Amino acid sequence: MENQMQNHTVIIDNRAKTTITDIVEIDSFDEAEIRATLKRGAMVIKGEKLNIQLLDLQEGRAVIGGIVNSLMYVKVREKGEKSLLARIMK
Repeated sequence: MENQMQNHTVIIDNRAKTTITDIVEIDSFDEAEIRATLKRGAMVIKGEKLNIQLLDLQEGRAVIGGIVNSLMYVKVREKGEKSLLARIMK
Protein backbone atom coordinates (compact mmCIF):
# COMPACT_ATOMS: atom_id res chain seq x y z
CA MET A 1 0.00 0.00 0.00
CA GLU A 2 1.61 3.18 -1.15
CA ASN A 3 -0.90 5.57 0.45
CA GLN A 4 -0.53 4.33 4.02
CA MET A 5 -1.97 6.63 6.66
CA GLN A 6 0.51 7.98 9.16
CA ASN A 7 -2.10 8.91 11.78
CA HIS A 8 -5.23 7.21 13.03
CA THR A 9 -8.29 9.44 13.38
CA VAL A 10 -11.89 8.96 14.47
CA ILE A 11 -14.42 11.67 13.71
CA ILE A 12 -17.91 11.22 15.15
CA ASP A 13 -20.44 13.67 13.76
CA ASN A 14 -23.51 13.94 16.06
CA ARG A 15 -23.25 10.22 16.88
CA ALA A 16 -24.78 9.57 13.44
CA LYS A 17 -21.77 9.43 11.10
CA THR A 18 -18.31 8.13 12.03
CA THR A 19 -15.20 8.40 9.88
CA ILE A 20 -12.24 6.20 10.80
CA THR A 21 -8.79 6.07 9.27
CA ASP A 22 -6.04 3.45 9.58
CA ILE A 23 -8.50 0.61 8.80
CA VAL A 24 -7.00 -2.66 7.58
CA GLU A 25 -10.22 -4.67 7.38
CA ILE A 26 -13.74 -5.00 8.75
CA ASP A 27 -13.83 -8.30 10.63
CA SER A 28 -17.58 -8.44 11.24
CA PHE A 29 -20.57 -6.16 11.22
CA ASP A 30 -24.29 -6.04 11.77
CA GLU A 31 -26.71 -3.31 12.81
CA ALA A 32 -25.58 -3.49 16.46
CA GLU A 33 -21.80 -3.97 16.26
CA ILE A 34 -18.85 -3.45 13.91
CA ARG A 35 -15.42 -4.99 14.55
CA ALA A 36 -12.48 -3.58 12.62
CA THR A 37 -8.76 -4.30 12.49
CA LEU A 38 -6.52 -1.25 12.51
CA LYS A 39 -2.83 -1.08 11.66
CA ARG A 40 -2.15 -0.83 15.39
CA GLY A 41 -4.80 -2.91 17.12
CA ALA A 42 -8.54 -3.27 16.71
CA MET A 43 -11.76 -1.42 17.40
CA VAL A 44 -15.32 -2.35 18.36
CA ILE A 45 -18.18 0.05 17.62
CA LYS A 46 -21.58 -0.60 19.19
CA GLY A 47 -24.76 1.19 18.33
CA GLU A 48 -28.08 1.08 16.52
CA LYS A 49 -28.79 0.68 12.81
CA LEU A 50 -25.05 0.71 12.05
CA ASN A 51 -24.09 0.46 8.40
CA ILE A 52 -20.92 0.84 6.38
CA GLN A 53 -21.43 3.73 3.97
CA LEU A 54 -17.90 3.70 2.57
CA LEU A 55 -14.97 1.30 2.86
CA ASP A 56 -11.71 2.12 1.09
CA LEU A 57 -9.01 -0.30 2.21
CA GLN A 58 -6.41 1.23 -0.10
CA GLU A 59 -6.79 4.55 1.70
CA GLY A 60 -7.48 2.82 5.03
CA ARG A 61 -10.74 4.70 5.53
CA ALA A 62 -14.29 3.77 6.53
CA VAL A 63 -17.43 5.83 6.99
CA ILE A 64 -20.08 4.31 9.25
CA GLY A 65 -23.67 5.48 9.53
CA GLY A 66 -26.09 4.83 12.37
CA ILE A 67 -26.20 5.82 16.02
CA VAL A 68 -22.90 5.18 17.85
CA ASN A 69 -23.37 4.25 21.51
CA SER A 70 -19.78 3.21 22.22
CA LEU A 71 -16.42 2.86 20.60
CA MET A 72 -13.54 0.99 22.18
CA TYR A 73 -10.08 -0.12 21.26
CA VAL A 74 -9.19 -3.74 21.89
CA LYS A 75 -5.94 -5.64 21.89
CA VAL A 76 -5.45 -8.06 19.04
CA ARG A 77 -4.25 -11.41 20.33
CA GLU A 78 -1.10 -12.68 18.68
CA LYS A 79 -1.27 -16.16 17.14
CA GLY A 80 -0.56 -18.73 19.80
CA GLU A 81 -1.30 -16.32 22.66
CA LYS A 82 -3.71 -17.92 25.12
CA SER A 83 -6.81 -16.18 26.41
CA LEU A 84 -7.08 -15.16 30.05
CA LEU A 85 -9.44 -18.06 30.76
CA ALA A 86 -7.05 -20.58 29.17
CA ARG A 87 -4.18 -19.26 31.30
CA ILE A 88 -6.26 -19.46 34.51
CA MET A 89 -7.43 -23.01 33.79
CA LYS A 90 -3.84 -24.20 33.21
